[in-house]
Amino acid sequence: MHNWFECKISYEKTGEEDGFRKRVSESYLVDALSFTEAESRIVEEMRPFISGEFTVMDIKRARYSETFFNDKGDRYYRAKINLIALDEKSGMEKKTAVQMLAQASTIHEAIKIIDEGMKGTMNDYEIAAVVETTLLDTFPFKLNAKIDTGE
Repeated sequence: MHNWFECKISYEKTGEEDGFRKRVSESYLVDALSFTEAESRIVEEMRPFISGEFTVMDIKRARYSETFFNDKGDRYYRAKINLIALDEKSGMEKKTAVQMLAQASTIHEAIKIIDEGMKGTMNDYEIAAVVETTLLDTFPFKLNAKIDTGE
């Protein structure tokens, strides 16, 4: 089970067209056990790609019940899924909303990826909303990953 944190970093980036430096903010998703570990992981993951200083501006818990990765996708879409269950006592449908993340190139592809990922489940569901996120990349936990603790 993943424990996701959305980390926002800020740094100065050189513009490709004009060569001027400007301050940018970018969001990434990190799998970690705690806020402290999330901060440590995002620093280690971003250090090779950013020259100069960068700041971790914000870390917040991202509650995704499921993530669907697709190497061909270049964007991340957050989907609100209503899981539908029948209440045996009242005979009424009960909907439980969950958040899922899909990596895709288009919103239509994201919907297809979610449908494909949900095929093996026993639950009935409906996709209530799909929106593109500002996430640039995700960093799932790797068993052999080593975090530099400074010791």
